Amino acid sequence: MSVDPPVDGGVSGAESPGDGGDVGEVIRFDVVGHGEGATVVHVVGEVDTLTAPLLRAQLDEQIATVPLLVLDLTDVTFLGSAGLAVLVAGKDDADRRGHRLRLVCGSRIVTRALQATGLLTLFDTADGVPEALAV
Repeated sequence: MSVDPPVDGGVSGAESPGDGGDVGEVIRFDVVGHGEGATVVHVVGEVDTLTAPLLRAQLDEQIATVPLLVLDLTDVTFLGSAGLAVLVAGKDDADRRGHRLRLVCGSRIVTRALQATGLLTLFDTADGVPEALAV
C-alpha cells in the first residue's frame, strides 16, 4: 500500500489525467491569494505535453476569478511548445475578460523558450512576484 506525502496548505499536486500515470512529481502548483484583486500561481516542474492541460486548468480557474493573475515560472525546469500554447491561450482569455496575466519568468529556461519563439514581447512580465503584484 502506498501513502502519498502530506500536501502543505495552498499546494496542489497534479493528478493523473486518467492514463494511469502519476504526474504529481512532474508538476506542482502553489496557489496564493493576495486579497480579492490578485492571485499568484507558482509553477514547479516541467510544462510539457503531459502537464500542459493541468496548467491550462489552473489558468482557466484563476483567470475567471481575479483581475490579476501572476504566474510565477521561476521553478519551471522545462517549457515545451504545449506549455507555450497554454500561456498564449491564457493571455488571450485574460484579455477577453479584461483581466491581466503577468508572468514572472525567473529562469533562463523560461526566458529562452519565450525569446526563441518571439513570444516574450507578447506577455506582461516582471522580475519578481512583488513587482508583479505592484499596480
